[in-house]
Amino acid sequence: MAINLSDLPPKYQQQAMEKYIKQQTRRGPMPSAADAQDPGKPMKYRNNPTERVTPSGAVLRFDSQKEARRYDHLILRQQAGEIRDLRLQVDFTLQEAYTDQEGRRIRAIRYRADFTYYRPPEDGSHAAYWADSAGVPWVLVVEDVKSRPTRTREYLIKRKLMKERRGIDITEV
Repeated sequence: MAINLSDLPPKYQQQAMEKYIKQQTRRGPMPSAADAQDPGKPMKYRNNPTERVTPSGAVLRFDSQKEARRYDHLILRQQAGEIRDLRLQVDFTLQEAYTDQEGRRIRAIRYRADFTYYRPPEDGSHAAYWADSAGVPWVLVVEDVKSRPTRTREYLIKRKLMKERRGIDITEV
């Protein structure tokens, strides 16, 4: 839960801003596509990493401008009351880690969603829902910002596993 900077007393607002500035100077500027690799070589998916600063002063880093724009849109929808409990980078375990018969450790299979939130049901279905204090159901939505190059084989398999194991459809934006 983020704290709104304007809700704090002036003394603590100043303290929070000083801390934020100190963090930014320690980190240095966010590496651009040119800094991250060879000058002539573009980013893998030709994306431009970007960041947003929340009202509380926290810095959110996004892999692409498209993902940051989607975050901006979802924040507006949350402020309007259309959605609830917006979360970023939520992990889902699709298969637990285990040790095979030969003693080798097999890692867990996990899927990390770009966004999850709850919205009122549109069609009356109540799959994977949460009810508020008035008993009104809210349906879980799992979103991933995708472009043609980022719809990899691995992603498609994890999308199928999410549906089969968890009963959750991934909404692609």
